[in-house]
Amino acid sequence: MYRDHTKVITIGDRKIGGGNPILIQSMTNTKTEDIEATVAQILALEAAGCEIIRCAVPTMEAAKALKEIKKQIHIPLVADIHFDYRLAIAAMENGADKIRINPGNIGNTERIKAVVDVAKERNIPIRVGVNSGSLEKELVEKYHGVTAEGLVESALDKVKIIEDLGYDNLVISIKSSDVLMCAKAHELIAEKTDYPLHVGITEAGTLYSGNIKSAVGLGIILNQGIGDTIRVSLTGAPLEEIKSAKRILKTLGLRKGGIEVVSCPTCGRTQIDLIGLANKVETMVQDIPLDIKVAVMGCVVNGPGEAKEADIGIAGGVGVGLLIKHGEIVKKVPENELLETLREELLNWEKK
Repeated sequence: MYRDHTKVITIGDRKIGGGNPILIQSMTNTKTEDIEATVAQILALEAAGCEIIRCAVPTMEAAKALKEIKKQIHIPLVADIHFDYRLAIAAMENGADKIRINPGNIGNTERIKAVVDVAKERNIPIRVGVNSGSLEKELVEKYHGVTAEGLVESALDKVKIIEDLGYDNLVISIKSSDVLMCAKAHELIAEKTDYPLHVGITEAGTLYSGNIKSAVGLGIILNQGIGDTIRVSLTGAPLEEIKSAKRILKTLGLRKGGIEVVSCPTCGRTQIDLIGLANKVETMVQDIPLDIKVAVMGCVVNGPGEAKEADIGIAGGVGVGLLIKHGEIVKKVPENELLETLREELLNWEKK
């Protein structure tokens, strides 16, 4: 497996690469200068399962805000910098655990060296990020368009700039909104380097299309043993990114823990608001630390049988609900008490 052999990099108090668990990352969408709002969002993301957080640093005020933000959070903080090398230096001086730059837009070698020197002095990892949207003109011409090969060459060129400055505490990310191109680029780069890879489908889109593209893309890449950290990029609330990332890792067998909710498709026999109930159950179980399967079924006819593979399940009828354990009906309750009955069972699960 590729990820078993990637270089181990330390970000704050976490380690990635070398077979360490794949960590989930997100990015704040608050103004980093607004310390209170940014901290509140990070703490909510931590509670949801975010393990590394990235903040945009477009101004010197944002770079200085990192110092106070760091005091109030508990996960490593990555500073995202474009263009101004002075912001990268200020971010590190104010406590960033890692910085994300594209050396191609930082400027000349002297400016890149100034950033690398501070990173080296503080042993701060640099994530070298290349996006398909900003691929250099000469590489677009060389490969007759934006291609996986061009992305890989661009990333390795940037890495070499930093290596030539005597630093190899690096993470690479190569992202594209084209799922298959992104997957191919990761396959190619995994053969050429042992640096840890941060994986994601950039500009994936809305909650609906972004989740589908991310699940397909990350599924292809991670299932080949490629990738050390991930981000599901969605045009939506960052909390949704964490929920999706956790589900992708669990579905691929790369992470244990967390309740898996399965539910039947609706049909003509459905006599309750199954869609609403399944969504309520999925939301309700987010904070319950169990590694079990919960089934939500729409009718009392097939519900018990279909829920056999689940540890526990519920099925609804006209005004009445059933609590099911391993396919056996254990309790009948009024429909309006079904959700709370399930929650009580789950909260007391380990005590049984």
